[in-house]
Amino acid sequence: MPAFIASEPSSTRYRRSVQIGSVGTAPPIVGRSGEQSRLRRLLADAKEGRGRAIVLRGEAGIGKTTLVDDAAGMAGGFRVLRVAGVESEAEIPFAGLQVLLAPFADRFDDLPAPQARALRAAFGTDTAATDPLMVGAATLMLLSDLAERGPLLCLLDDAHWFDRSSAAALLFSVRRLGSDPVATIFTVRDGDRPFPAEGIESLTLPRLDGDSAAQLLAAQRALPHGVADRVLQESGGNPLAIIELAGGQPASAGSLPEPVAPLPATGRLEAHFRRQVRALPDATRWALLLAAADHRSELALFAAAAGALGVGVADLAPAEMRQLVRVTSGRLEFRHPLIRAAAYQDVPLTRRLAAHRALADVVADDDRRAWHLAAAAAGTDDTAAAALDDAARRALSRGAPAAASQAWERAATLSGDRPGRARRLLEAARTAYDAGELDRAESLAAAAGVAVAALTGAAGATAAPSGSSVAVEWAGQAAEAAWVRAQVAYERDSPTRACELALEAAEPILTTDPARATAVLTEVAWCARDAADPALLDRCAELVARVTPGPAGEVRDALIGFTHLLAGGPPATTTAQAMRALLHAAHDGRVAGTLERLMGGFMGLLVGDDAIALSVLAAQVAQLRDDGAIGWLPYSSEPLALAYLVSGRFRDAEVTVADASTLAAELGQRVQVTVLTSMEAWLAAVRGDIAACERLAAQVLSDGHGHRLAAATATWALAVADLARAEPAAALDRLERAGHGTSRRDLLVRALPDHIDAAVRVGDRALARDLLAELRGWADRTGSPVASALDLRCAAILDDGPSARDRFEESLRVGGCGPYDRARTQLAFGEWLRRHRRPSAARAQLTEALETFDRAAAYAWKPRAEAELGALGVRPPGRTPAPRAAVQLTPQELQVVRLAAQGQTNREIAAQLFLSPRTVGHHLYKAYPKLGVSRRAELGRLDL
Repeated sequence: MPAFIASEPSSTRYRRSVQIGSVGTAPPIVGRSGEQSRLRRLLADAKEGRGRAIVLRGEAGIGKTTLVDDAAGMAGGFRVLRVAGVESEAEIPFAGLQVLLAPFADRFDDLPAPQARALRAAFGTDTAATDPLMVGAATLMLLSDLAERGPLLCLLDDAHWFDRSSAAALLFSVRRLGSDPVATIFTVRDGDRPFPAEGIESLTLPRLDGDSAAQLLAAQRALPHGVADRVLQESGGNPLAIIELAGGQPASAGSLPEPVAPLPATGRLEAHFRRQVRALPDATRWALLLAAADHRSELALFAAAAGALGVGVADLAPAEMRQLVRVTSGRLEFRHPLIRAAAYQDVPLTRRLAAHRALADVVADDDRRAWHLAAAAAGTDDTAAAALDDAARRALSRGAPAAASQAWERAATLSGDRPGRARRLLEAARTAYDAGELDRAESLAAAAGVAVAALTGAAGATAAPSGSSVAVEWAGQAAEAAWVRAQVAYERDSPTRACELALEAAEPILTTDPARATAVLTEVAWCARDAADPALLDRCAELVARVTPGPAGEVRDALIGFTHLLAGGPPATTTAQAMRALLHAAHDGRVAGTLERLMGGFMGLLVGDDAIALSVLAAQVAQLRDDGAIGWLPYSSEPLALAYLVSGRFRDAEVTVADASTLAAELGQRVQVTVLTSMEAWLAAVRGDIAACERLAAQVLSDGHGHRLAAATATWALAVADLARAEPAAALDRLERAGHGTSRRDLLVRALPDHIDAAVRVGDRALARDLLAELRGWADRTGSPVASALDLRCAAILDDGPSARDRFEESLRVGGCGPYDRARTQLAFGEWLRRHRRPSAARAQLTEALETFDRAAAYAWKPRAEAELGALGVRPPGRTPAPRAAVQLTPQELQVVRLAAQGQTNREIAAQLFLSPRTVGHHLYKAYPKLGVSRRAELGRLDL
């Protein structure tokens, strides 16, 4: 039977308290056995070290807080932390987190130093700038530490009103507390601000059915049948509405107010509370307004501001008598958020302005003063705008870009001068993007572009001479507005549109700000690569060539070579030289920007310098981890995973992809999830997990939305699976479809050997020769041993005559390839030797290839090698040789075990991987039996 729960009123401010309820006996819990059971399981799991979170959703008054109160009552042996959000505090950075964790500030010193700095910066006690996601990692570690002393229950009421920075930190942490004794319950009201909590269990509380509603009503008060029917009808199954309507009505059906029109349950409650507030004396309504306007509801602040409005503390008495508010511990507390809303909203605008003005005059906190000044402004107000400017900068330095964006957006509306408004809109757009608020970022960037266009004369008379410092500044702002829109387009799976907008951003600043133009064009090149669009690459190359040469000359020259190569320009060794120069500059520490270093590493892969490229990319990812730049990790891990992949280090690639995919999904980086999934599909194909390969590839091909390179990678993965199971025709068909456009000059240059193999096996030697010419061109342009070795192998496969043996042997002598590509060469060589009746030599090559496939976990190729050995009369091993220990572990287990083998403690590993120490211990506990060890000290002797 649908259940019902009577709603206890919740606190309307951030506070660490038990429930705030009305005076008297709490309403009974009726019929919520199912929900109570789920919360009991949540608590039981947490006690057993299986931390979980749940989001309780529902309309106002549906009983979310009462259910939370009940959970707190069931939490024997738990330490309970509780905080509630309020609308007027939603713009204050880390307000909710600070109230939740401030009592444990003395524990900050126990955290890893970067995490301790991040929390102090978030709380305003450290001036160091911090990555907002590092605050989440610090919250994770602190909650895990607190749970070491006993299970922890975090109750987070009205989470939809949490400031975005607090919400992000809490969500980041609770998703990673699965091995800790921590239970978390969020409550979220329908119809207010969204509270996205992907990956966290959700429970929506329904309205009451008739029997449950009647049971609650009977427990409140005995009413005549007609009155009871009216209460049940008007309440619409909302428990708080039943309680309020029953408690305040005379025993006459005719005395119940008639609604003008049918209202939803929340609307009925709002109307009910408005009537209660309107019935108060005018001075009391003034006093309630002042209390509602201050999110902290401090009695001392109320008393200081009240005099300006002609009221005092005594004027609260009528509201207290009606149990609308109460005063406790020096604070004013509303019985329910809807009462606060009624007190604040159901008054003339002039009164609200006056209340905020009075509060701004007495509040000490600069951020709160800025927002009160803004709320007191009826039109433009440069003083309030300047105060919000400062608040935004403080928020940004504390790692709260969402709060900074909100402050700058409000400051823009208050700006009396057009340049100030344009600048603030642009800052709001940038920080909205940094906070992951793509819709806001796009609309703010568009508004900023319009505002700047009006200044520069595109929408009116020219406001500054061309070439003046002001005109240059405005051109830069226009470029930045276009750039924000480009970033949003990319995140929304439209790389082509992103490139177009980014090119629009770069062109005006080619000569006035060459460093910034080069940085933007670097992003364009990466984006155009993903779109696999030659026209965009040509346009990018044209603009890069027009950039005024400067200190970033190596980046500029490499970009020219990179775009020239991918766009299909005539082969030139200078192209590879320029790209290799950037690679070595990145390796030697002569390149400053993160993206530029990543591009240098990736260009190393394109010119076949795999070892140096891997070194650059691994060092960059390690540095980002040390710096706590969590948001960069999914992007930087993409080329690193590719470097591991082409080097044949498949387990390293799997670890990198798995970690980056988890982060990308948590951070809402959809594009990176798609790209990384395509690599995961390729790794599954080589591993021989055909079902996983097909599932992952299908996901990429259906979700790609213009990300052609990811689609090409997924298609290559399917072709590898086809080749490994001796279906060359299917593989050739896939590679023919995947290999057009720029893809074959990019990542799919590495697929040319598979493409040639498939063409030869189906008898299309003409196509194979054309493909070999492409591969040889890559080898000639780059001078890479890797490219030369692959060229020699493919030439031998195509030749199949007496000279093939020399080419196979030369390919193996040249070296440069990773173990996987070397084993593929040995497999092809062994097949050739068997066909040409050289069984002893064939056996040696095939046996070594088979052993390598085992060690590298390239199981897809084992059947082919075993079949060739079988044709030689060699019986393959009856039992698969024991693989490397690392192969038996999950990617995260392997990641943890490797760090433990290096001597790192659980706490150090947790800090590096953004896990809790208990989760690290859990992974080690699961890994030891798989590895055949019982102690940490034994890990160092394993082949990991």
